[in-house]
Amino acid sequence: MATLAQSAPMAPLQGSARLWGTIALSLATFMNVLDSSIANVSLPAIAGDLGVSTNQGTWVITSFGVANAIALPLTGWLSQRFGQVRLFITSVLMFVLASWMCGLAPNMTMLIVFRALQGFVAGPMIPLSQGLLLSSYPPALAGLAMGLWAITTLVAPVLGPLLGGWITDNINWSWIFYINIPVGLLSAFMVWSIYHKRESVTHKLPIDGVGLGLLVLWVGALQIMLDKGKELDWFHSPEVVGLGLVALVGGAFFLAWELTEEHPVVDLRLFKQRNFWSGTVAIAMGYGLFFGNVVLLPLWLQQFMGYPSIDAGMLLAPVGLFAIILSPIVGKNIYKVDPRYLASFAFLVFALVLIMRSHFNTQADFGTILIPTLIQGIAMSCFFIPLSVILLSGIAPDKIPAASGLSSFVRIVAGSFGTSIATTVWQDRAAMHHAQLAESINSGNFAATQVLTGMGSAGFTPEQALAQVNRLVDQQSYMLGANDVFFASALIFLLLIPVVWLSRPKRVPAVGDPVDAGAGAH
Repeated sequence: MATLAQSAPMAPLQGSARLWGTIALSLATFMNVLDSSIANVSLPAIAGDLGVSTNQGTWVITSFGVANAIALPLTGWLSQRFGQVRLFITSVLMFVLASWMCGLAPNMTMLIVFRALQGFVAGPMIPLSQGLLLSSYPPALAGLAMGLWAITTLVAPVLGPLLGGWITDNINWSWIFYINIPVGLLSAFMVWSIYHKRESVTHKLPIDGVGLGLLVLWVGALQIMLDKGKELDWFHSPEVVGLGLVALVGGAFFLAWELTEEHPVVDLRLFKQRNFWSGTVAIAMGYGLFFGNVVLLPLWLQQFMGYPSIDAGMLLAPVGLFAIILSPIVGKNIYKVDPRYLASFAFLVFALVLIMRSHFNTQADFGTILIPTLIQGIAMSCFFIPLSVILLSGIAPDKIPAASGLSSFVRIVAGSFGTSIATTVWQDRAAMHHAQLAESINSGNFAATQVLTGMGSAGFTPEQALAQVNRLVDQQSYMLGANDVFFASALIFLLLIPVVWLSRPKRVPAVGDPVDAGAGAH
C-alpha cells in the first residue's frame, strides 16, 4: 500500500531539467500527432506500390484511428498498473518499432496490422505527455505548460500533409514512417534521463477483461462505421447498419458494466465532476465542428476550385501562425482571466471565421480564402488551453492521465463524427442545390439559352454544351453546399458558449500565491 509521502505530488522540475523535459515530451507528442495526418496524402502512392485500390488503401488510416481510439481511454488504467513514466517510454519505443515495421511492410495486409499496432501504442502518449508536463511545472505555471504542449498538437496536423507530400514526391512513402525512428529514440532517452526518478505510484489492479472486450467491440464498430459510412452510402448499406447496431448495443453494455465494476478499465466516474463533463463536452463538440470544416475546406478547394494538393495545403498552413505565437502567451496569463471567458472568445472567433467562409464564391481568390484561416489561429490559441484547464480543474494528479485520456478519446470520436457529418451534409446540400439550379436550365431561361447557343456557335455539340453547363452547375452547387455547412457550424459554435459556463473552474493561482499541491490544473 502506498504511503502518504509516495502519494503526494512530485515537486516541479527546475531550470534546465524543466526545459529539456518539455522538449522531450513535445518531441514525442509532435511525432504522434504528425503521424496521424502524414499518411493521408501518401495513400495513392502506398496503394499503387502495394498493388491495391485507393479504397483498400484507406484502411491504412482507418486501422490507426480505430486502434488509437481504443487505447486512449485505457491510459488511466495502464498508468496506474505500470506507472506513467514506464508506460510513456514503452509507448514511444513500441511506436518506433511499429513505424519501422510499417516502412518495411511487404504488402497491404502487413501494413494495416503494423498501423493498427502503431495506433494502439500511440494512444497513451498524448495524455501521459500532458500529465508529465503538468507535474513538471508549479500549479501557477500550469497554463504555460498547457500552452507549450498545445503548440505541438496544433502545428503537427498542419505540417503532416505538407511533409508527407514532399517525402512521397521526393524520396519514398516508407520514409514517412522511418522519420519517426530517430525522433522517438531521442525522446525516449531524454524522458528516461529526466523522469525515471519521478515514477508514479503503481497498483496491482485486476484486469477488467469484460470491460476491455466491450470497449474494443463498440469503439471498433463505431470508428469503422464512421470511416466507411460515406463510401458505403450510410444506412442504405446493411454493413453500416450492422456496425451501428454493434456500436449501440456494445456501448450500452459497456456503460452498464463500467459503472458497476469495482476496478473499471475506463473510469467513467470522472464524469460525475462538473468541470470534467462540461469541459469535455465543450472541447469535443468544438473540435468536431473544427475538424469537420478543416477536412471540408481542402476537399472543396481541390475538387471544385482546381487547387493542387500542395496549394490547398499552403492555404491551410497559416492556421498555425497565430496559434504558435499566442498559445504560450495565453497559457502564461491564464490565471489572470477566467478560462471561461477565453473559451467563449474562441467560440466567437470560430463563428466569425465560418461566417466569413459562408460568403465564399467561385471567384474567391487566394487572399480571400487565406484571411479567415489566419484569424482561425487566434481562436485555436484560446480553445485548447482554457478548456483543458477547465476539464482538469480539481482532478487529482494521479487521475490526470485517466482524465486526459478519456477526454482525448471523446474528442477524437467527436472529430470522426464531425468529419462524417460535414462531408455527408455537404454532399446532400450540394445535390439539393444542383437540382434547384438545374431546374432553371430550360428554354424559358434567356441566359441559359444564350450560353448554350454561344457554345453551339463555338463548335460544341448539344451534348458537350450541356455537359459543360453541368460542370458549372456542379461547381456552384458544391460551393453553396459548403457555404451551408460553414454557416450551420458557425451557429452551433455560438450555441456551445453556454455549455462552457456550466463549469465552475477553480482559480488558477498566480505566481507567488500560496498554493497547495493539488491546486490549479493539478
